[in-house]
Amino acid sequence: MSTFRPGWLPSLLVALLLPGLLWLGFWQLQRGDEKRQLLASFEARRQAEPISLEQLEPMPDPAYRRVQLRGHFDSEHSLLLDSRIRDGHAGVELLQPFYDQASGLWVLLNRGWLPWPDRRTPPSFDSPDGVLQLTAWIYVSPSGGLNLRSGAATDGWPRLITQVEAERLWQQLGRGGLPFEARLEPGPASYRVDWPIVAMSPSKHLGYAVQWFSLAAALLGLFIYLGIHNARERRHEPSHRHA
Repeated sequence: MSTFRPGWLPSLLVALLLPGLLWLGFWQLQRGDEKRQLLASFEARRQAEPISLEQLEPMPDPAYRRVQLRGHFDSEHSLLLDSRIRDGHAGVELLQPFYDQASGLWVLLNRGWLPWPDRRTPPSFDSPDGVLQLTAWIYVSPSGGLNLRSGAATDGWPRLITQVEAERLWQQLGRGGLPFEARLEPGPASYRVDWPIVAMSPSKHLGYAVQWFSLAAALLGLFIYLGIHNARERRHEPSHRHA
């Protein structure tokens, strides 16, 4: 008599669920490894000396490169990126066009986060005058670029937006500019500039992987227990055979 009788329904459920749980666990491990590589690349590039926009422009992978800028802000065309949360408080990120004199290019420069406690009152900010020398770093989203849309919550300037489209902004203004967001490093022209590089840390991905693998192990253990238990029950059933 067989020593393992799990039954067809539990066998079917395990056949369907176990591969999925294992796939989710390995996928989380892969995502964690990708995040570690991303953070390592970010740290290496952030330690490098800043380069000019002329050096940056032909690069196939400009993400997280530090750049040296010299020029002036366009304070008349400010963008306020809405629904930015810091420490549980609502606010906006201030983005302004910046003209780099050496390259002749415009850059959409993110000056950082501003609190916005009262929606009835516009956020208050200042725009530095004159020629400035600034250091920033290029942000390209992990999905392959800053996905920008010009859908605006308000018309006019400063413009409240939910997403921004850098290339369309330059087209609207009739200017030549980079299709990247540049984020200011701490300095006189910056506000709060503590952006997270990744939304979820590698350790969290590892934690999720452990959870999926634990569920897979529990499912497999329950399946084995059920198979052995059913076989033992079957073995101890009273015999109804007659002579």
